[in-house]
Amino acid sequence: MNQERIYTVLLEPHISEKVSILGDESNQYGFKVAKDATKAEIKEAVETLFGVDVTGVSTLNVKGKVKRSWRGVSRRKSWKKAYVRVTDGQELDFMVSD
Repeated sequence: MNQERIYTVLLEPHISEKVSILGDESNQYGFKVAKDATKAEIKEAVETLFGVDVTGVSTLNVKGKVKRSWRGVSRRKSWKKAYVRVTDGQELDFMVSD
């Protein structure tokens, strides 16, 4: 995979209550990823950017919710989520230190 693609696969970390519980219990982290990203690309991107060993990747497509207001009906965008499991004893640090 080329270097440019590595930086476009992972969009942002997905922070939720479920992901924080998974991180504490089973070394899993959540990411919002590109809709066309494969599990192999996600694994390589996480290993390259964070310097950890990935043992597994699970992906799922999240359907956009339908929202209703007095203006009418609209729909939020659909997106793709990935749960990444890292080797025991390793962790991801999302904070950038200066």
